[in-house]
Amino acid sequence: MTDFTHNHKAHPWHGIDLGPNCPDEVRVFIEIVPTDTVKYEVDKASGYLSLDRPQKFSNIVPSLYGFIPKTYCDKRMASKTNDALARYDVEGDHDPLDICVLTEKDVTHGDIIVNCRPIGGLRLLDHNQADDKIIAVLKNDAVYGGYNDIEDLPMEIVRRLVHYFTTYKDIPGDSKKRMVFVNKYGAAEAKEVIKLAMEDYDEYISKL
Repeated sequence: MTDFTHNHKAHPWHGIDLGPNCPDEVRVFIEIVPTDTVKYEVDKASGYLSLDRPQKFSNIVPSLYGFIPKTYCDKRMASKTNDALARYDVEGDHDPLDICVLTEKDVTHGDIIVNCRPIGGLRLLDHNQADDKIIAVLKNDAVYGGYNDIEDLPMEIVRRLVHYFTTYKDIPGDSKKRMVFVNKYGAAEAKEVIKLAMEDYDEYISKL
């Protein structure tokens, strides 16, 4: 098993504490921001941000975007998507749980930790893999900080998020959509999904 405790820099996935009030509040790692013209992604081996791919088309992420440390999307988390679709074959994507953090502030770069409150989530399907996006608000944000559930958000914000995540992997000219929107859910279920992904992470780590 890899020893993550003696790194000089804490590994974003394994070394960042979720905070004492998780899942009501969580500390998350932000990889990309709306001004980024390339997609960054944490290299799982080193913990450093790597350049995943240029954004070839006009897809602009409409929020801060990253993942929840010490989570893993496997069978427990995917069970929610199987239940929603009355299926049994959907798997987790074997990545940390993704999160979008809404804020009125202009954050100029990723590779940062932010404190936020989950208020809901988008259930998405990438082929046969569950690819949920937790929706959160930056803690104490002047505009979004007062929202407690995804139903409180203006509908246009939710539509913008759904549109981005259902199109950002599409290839122009290809009629087949890769990302399928299943449904949205509120704060209570988002916190349950986080807990399940934390349990999946604990099992994943125990097997290394």
